[in-house]
Amino acid sequence: MENIEHKTAPTLDEILTLEKKVWAALVEGNAEADRALLSPDFLGVYPTGFANRDDHVGQFADAPTMARFELSETKLRVLSPDIVLLSYRADYQRPDAAEWEAMLISSLWERRLDVWINSFSQDTPTEAK
Repeated sequence: MENIEHKTAPTLDEILTLEKKVWAALVEGNAEADRALLSPDFLGVYPTGFANRDDHVGQFADAPTMARFELSETKLRVLSPDIVLLSYRADYQRPDAAEWEAMLISSLWERRLDVWINSFSQDTPTEAK
């Protein structure tokens, strides 16, 4: 009989902590941290169209893209111990903007070689609160 290692699925807090690191990279303008959190085959589905990892990281070319953010209404769907879907509401403020914007976001996180990385994200604009 084979000895099969059973992995446990992550908690909502564990994945939310990783997602917040992506947002922190946007606030800090830290392209290196952003790249490290995204898979090489990352796919973003945004109101502006499709984006790959280089597109996502490329938004830091000039400066940070976010000033502040709040994540709420978090939900975690465990698809397998190594694949989870995090969905939530993001309220955020861009640098030099007075208004807050809001999006509903779903992020697919995968454990690859024992490291959690974001492989897919879809952003849907909504009314600001």
